[in-house]
Amino acid sequence: MKSRISRLASVMFIGAVLAGCSTFGNTFYTASYTSVSDAGYVIPAIPTEKIPPQYRRQIVNYATNEAPGTIIVDTKSKFLYFIMPGGKAMRYGIGVGREGFEWSGTARIAMKREWPTWTPPAAMIRRQPELAKYRNGMSPGLKNPLGARALYLFNKGGDTGYRIHGTPEWWSIGKAMSSGCIRMMNHDIIDLYERAEQGAKVIVQQ
Repeated sequence: MKSRISRLASVMFIGAVLAGCSTFGNTFYTASYTSVSDAGYVIPAIPTEKIPPQYRRQIVNYATNEAPGTIIVDTKSKFLYFIMPGGKAMRYGIGVGREGFEWSGTARIAMKREWPTWTPPAAMIRRQPELAKYRNGMSPGLKNPLGARALYLFNKGGDTGYRIHGTPEWWSIGKAMSSGCIRMMNHDIIDLYERAEQGAKVIVQQ
């Protein structure tokens, strides 16, 4: 009887896992980009066929000496890796800083915020005076540039000013369009937010 219950539980678990996954060729995808209700907001569905396959959330083989829980950002390839045990990583497509706004280095996740307020830096307001109306902060929401979640990156010098965050502009993933922050699709930043711990190491490579 116990054996039968165990087998049933295993089948139910596998079914639940596969319900949120799909395969394409030899690639195992874990992503679902359907509409999501979150904290009173409804995140619109993203047309999966318009997301290049390499930028969809997926588990990949990844050899590294870094500990599980570390985040490695490959700005050249436009990938973010969340290191998992057993030589695996969850890989996400990202958008990165445009020319003149690139950066690299090591930081830590100092804070995590759900549906964060966005406050444009003074330098950004000087470049784009129309953003002055948000100098005291833009309220959370579907149009907020930080999207559904934000991870705030600090180093030994304090706040780097850079974030790993969601974006409503999902079409910018795979491109260099930001002011240095790491952009992710809202569905993906929610997934990463649940995995990444405050204090986690973040390595940004160029």
